[in-house]
Amino acid sequence: MTLAIVGGGSWGTALAIHLARQGGAVRLWAREVEVVEGIRARRRSPWYLADLDVPAGVTPTTELAEAVHGASLLIVAVPSEFFATTLESLPPVPEGVPIVTATKGFDPVRHLRMSEVIAAWRPGARIAALSGPTFAREVALGHPTAAVVASRDETLAGALQRQLGAREFRLYASQDVVGVEAGGALKNVMAIATGLSDGLALGENARAALITRGLAEMTRLAVALGASAATLAGLAGLGDLVLTCTGGLSRNRQLGMALARGETTAAVERESRMIAEGTRTVTSALALAKRHAVAMPICEEVGAVLFAGKPPADAVASLLERPLRREDR
Repeated sequence: MTLAIVGGGSWGTALAIHLARQGGAVRLWAREVEVVEGIRARRRSPWYLADLDVPAGVTPTTELAEAVHGASLLIVAVPSEFFATTLESLPPVPEGVPIVTATKGFDPVRHLRMSEVIAAWRPGARIAALSGPTFAREVALGHPTAAVVASRDETLAGALQRQLGAREFRLYASQDVVGVEAGGALKNVMAIATGLSDGLALGENARAALITRGLAEMTRLAVALGASAATLAGLAGLGDLVLTCTGGLSRNRQLGMALARGETTAAVERESRMIAEGTRTVTSALALAKRHAVAMPICEEVGAVLFAGKPPADAVASLLERPLRREDR
């Protein structure tokens, strides 16, 4: 099976390594010439997972037409802010070729989930979403990982579960595309919040409270969008939330910690070459929360820190001073 992966960042590279390790022929599209040339010449990306070898089964290219030609499966793993424009640049994808979004975020203008962006671009496409607690580096190293592949087409979800999964990359199938995508996107905002808390040295009690109440916020909005609450208690919700809020490889948590130290978002992303999706997601989360009349106080405070210059300590104080309420409401 020939697989096309559009997006040569950390996650796209990790998926390419994983799938080539399973014997697949993988074409990896990257926008950066340096990335493609590095993989061709040294079998290593100079920018992403730079110390890991990329198998010979991965063919890198800067040409989208070359990447997708003859592919039996298309995986899109570009940052959410570039997702729609990247799709518009693709050559025609044959009808029936499944398109998998591996991007965790919302369209920054229309506040659509990535599967909705695909559906608007190619009506009638066979669409699936891949999400869950998946640090790219650990997937590339072959460390045990569990994730979810979701499609409204149960047959497609089952087929992708077998095609993309492996012993160390255990995939669970789901039909709740909304819940899987919403969980994967919203947890990034909560990771920034826990990073702010950790950067302020507020302790592990505070982190646990933010994770738990963050999950409540995520679930409220996801259910309002049409998801099942049970999905948010699974890998694509709670699992991804815990990983991103506590893991040392979490770029969103690292961003929160940097902001607590007085650094800027632009400086952090410039230094790492990686995008913290939570900075883009919070705007969409708040827009959707307003549309559906859902309370999201943690998201509101993260947004105030990111875009209104609110000091992180003041954002924490605002959360602590909220009126008392029942936990189940």
